[in-house]
This record gives sequence, structure tokens and C-alpha cells, in this order.
Amino acid sequence: MDNETIRINLLENEYWWGGAVSDGVQMPFGERDHQRDLFGDAGYNQASPLLLSSQGRSVWSEAPFRFAFEDGALIVEGQRGTIKIEQGGENLREAFGHASRAYFPPSGTSPDPQFFNVPQYNTWMEMSYDPTQEKVLAYAEAIVANGFPPGILMIDDNWHEDYGTLTFHPGRFPDPKAMVDRLHALGFRVMLWVSPFISPDGEVFRYLHRYGYLLREADGEPVVRKWWNGYSGIVDGTNEAAMNWFIGKLDRLMETYGIDGFKLDAGDPQYYKPSDVSARPATPNDQCEAWARLGLRYAFNEYRACWKLAGQPIVQRLSDKNHSWDGDGLANLIPNGLAQGLLGYAFNCPDMVGGGQYEDLIRPDFEVDQKLFVRYAQCSALFPMIQFSTAPWRVLDDRHLAYCLEAAKLHCRLGPEIEQLVAQSAETGEPIMRHMAYVFPEGGFEKVSDQFMLGNDILAVPVLEKGATSRKVVFPQGTWLGDDGSTVNGPIEIVVEAPLSRLPWYRRALS
Repeated sequence: MDNETIRINLLENEYWWGGAVSDGVQMPFGERDHQRDLFGDAGYNQASPLLLSSQGRSVWSEAPFRFAFEDGALIVEGQRGTIKIEQGGENLREAFGHASRAYFPPSGTSPDPQFFNVPQYNTWMEMSYDPTQEKVLAYAEAIVANGFPPGILMIDDNWHEDYGTLTFHPGRFPDPKAMVDRLHALGFRVMLWVSPFISPDGEVFRYLHRYGYLLREADGEPVVRKWWNGYSGIVDGTNEAAMNWFIGKLDRLMETYGIDGFKLDAGDPQYYKPSDVSARPATPNDQCEAWARLGLRYAFNEYRACWKLAGQPIVQRLSDKNHSWDGDGLANLIPNGLAQGLLGYAFNCPDMVGGGQYEDLIRPDFEVDQKLFVRYAQCSALFPMIQFSTAPWRVLDDRHLAYCLEAAKLHCRLGPEIEQLVAQSAETGEPIMRHMAYVFPEGGFEKVSDQFMLGNDILAVPVLEKGATSRKVVFPQGTWLGDDGSTVNGPIEIVVEAPLSRLPWYRRALS
């Protein structure tokens, strides 16, 4: 492949966003050295070949590229003739609008509205690799009994037999239809976890290899690759017959048991190699994109890994977060969520409340920090979606549980407004969760990454620091009406009181 390197000198006070969502905590780029190679690496979350500037410039390529910020310049290296550097306007919003219209126009559709107006619940942190029909039903009953609104319930990994054998495990789920019927009666929609991995040596693996549906090595033998659950074959996303086989299995689960949709995990470019032999020539990024396209078939879908496909009706969750205040924990949610929106992934979801990192659970010294759990819930409440997994009623006392429940109910109260923003985003491609610099380009907010706008009129300022009972808030121009009844006239920067019982948020007053 013939590559070229392009040097773009940074303008004064110019800031950049883009590339990989997992780098959101380091955005905006420009003041510090940073580099990322998007070929074969999406950072275990969403990624796109897009960079956006606060001064209206954009970089786009249909192919993955490498980029670095160093010595006052942006250096981009990629396939010759594919990199487009354009002046799409004068600010971040105009740069995004230009790139969206040109390279990932919105589809006009969105995921099912229930993703946005009620919470999601996932069995992962409660049951990890041992979900059963009895446990799932007990979890759902407890959600309702503890006053939480029923919503979307995702049955995570290991509901099935071997990977690729997309049937309920008869020992753990003796009557799946009765289980799903009961969950529906309680008010839940039901999703199942699936992945493109196929357990080797089993009947399904042999069948798929026989028909050429698996990725192959150069010698024709099926690829068997290591992933977080062991070693497996991988369905070839470029093989139309293979994907039709997979779709047939998923559709059968819907038709037979009433399943509503699927959490489509894995698909990361890291699990593919350029040397893999597929039905059509494909890079690891292409395989990731093919796996994500499968979700377009289902109104109830969720992805953690995605390449391109911005503007499409796909639910994009942030990667698993730690049960911690900093690092890859609570402090990660807002900057990475903002990065999702600026890469065109408007229908975004934070990780599970309290963190969805399984390794936390198996640490012998692990203890739930109840205050952290509440602040996780509060931060998630003003995202487009909120997702629970660890059962709040199991790990929280009555006071902390009440705060967590209030966060869930706030999200539901704002559901109709969020739905309106979803409908607008489906038509315009704009983020729902917006960077301050996106909504207020003249305000000098480029480096503000611990608060955000929900649409143009709701300012969300959750508390993110351990032990904090107040926080600094940067108010833009206008009059802002607080959740506590206060009125603030901006632009101004002040400290507001925020005891654990309070999630500070403000609504822009009509002029």
C-alpha cells in the first residue's frame, strides 16, 4: 500500500477531537503530544477516521490512518489519495456538520425509543458467566419491587451453549419462552448477548468451516484466535452467506421466544489480522464495520466496538469502566461520551452504573463505594441512556439507594425531551450529548470536559470527585434555572453546593 504523510500546522488556539472514543479523556488534542494508529486498533470502543477542529477544519479518510500531534502540527499518514483535509466552517459545530453531511449522513432513523426513556439493565455484574432463568427472573422482579422502572433487560454472556451455538442452555434456561413472557409481562424488553466467535471443534464450527463461513489462514485452515474468553473461530463478516446464517439464528430466537434484540459484543479490529483470508478482501477495520452493520437489522441493538457507521441507528456503549473515581472510571464517562458524539455516534450510552469491569468483582479486596455508585448513577442520568447492572438494592443502604433511584427517575422524567433530541439527531446527525464548545463556539469552552450539554438547553454538571460536596460550574451566556430553584446569569464561573443528594443541572431560560 502506497502511503503519504501530510503535515497540518496548527492555528493559534486551535483544538482537535476525533479518532478513537477511548482517547476522549485526552481530548482536545493540540497542546500535548498525542498519537494514534487507527489501523487494526479502535481502542476497544468506537472509532472513526475523522478529526475535527475548533476552527472549522476536518480530516477524513475512508481508510484508517495514523495521526500525531507534535511540535505544533497535526501529522497524518495514510493511504495515498484518500485523506481529505477541508475547511467546513469556522467552529467545531460547523466542522462536524460539514463532515457529517459529506461522509456519514444521518439515516433518518434511530434505535427504539425505549433505550432513551427508561433504564437498561444488564445481568453481567450480577451473574457474570452464570446467568440462569431463575436468576434473571429474580433480578427483574427485584427491579420492580425496589421501585425502579422496568426497561430493557440484557441477558449477557453464557445464556447459550458453546459460542456460536445460539440456543439457550437447557440446564440453565429450561423454559426460555416462559421466562421471556414473564419479563414482557413485567414491562421489560429482552436482549441477548452474542458475538462473532465460534467455539472450535464443535458441531457449529465444523459446519461453518465446511461451507467456508469462517475466517481462514493462508493455508486454508480456519483461524482460531485468542480473545478474552479463550480461543475461537470467527465468522467472516464479508461472506454474505455466513452473515445470513447468523441472521437466521438471531431471527429464530426472536420468532421462537419473543426476544426483542441483541447486544452484539466483540468485533474489535484487534481480533482480526491483515493476513486473514476472507470472502472479500478486508482489513481488520472492515471486519469490525461488517459486524456492526449486522445491528442495523434490529431496533434493539447495542455495540461496544464499532468502526465508522456514524449517523446510523446503532446504540453505542462506552467500554467497561472501573469502579473508581479516576483513571478508567467515573472521570472517564463525560470526556469519552463527548467523543462519541463528535465522532457521529449520537445514540450513546455510558457504561453500567458503578462500572462494568468484571475484574473488579474477582478482586479479593473489592468493596462497593456507595458514594461513588450514586455519583455514577447521577452522571449517567443526563446521558441519552442509563444502564444498570450491579443491583443497587443489593450493594447500597436505604439512603444511597434512594439517591440512585431518584437519578433513574430523573432520566425517565426527561425521557420525552431526550426522545425529541433523538428524533432531531436521526435527521441532522448532531450529537445528543454535546460539548460545551459545540453549543457555544465563542465561549472559550474547548478544554471544559467535566460538564456537558444535553441538546442545546440542558447543562449537566455532575459531581465527579471523591468526597466533593460542591463543584465549579462554567455557565455560558444566558439565564440558567437550576434544579435547586436557583437562577444564574452567565457567562460566569461559580462554585455550587452539591451534597450527595444533589445532581446539579440547569435549564436555559427562554429569552
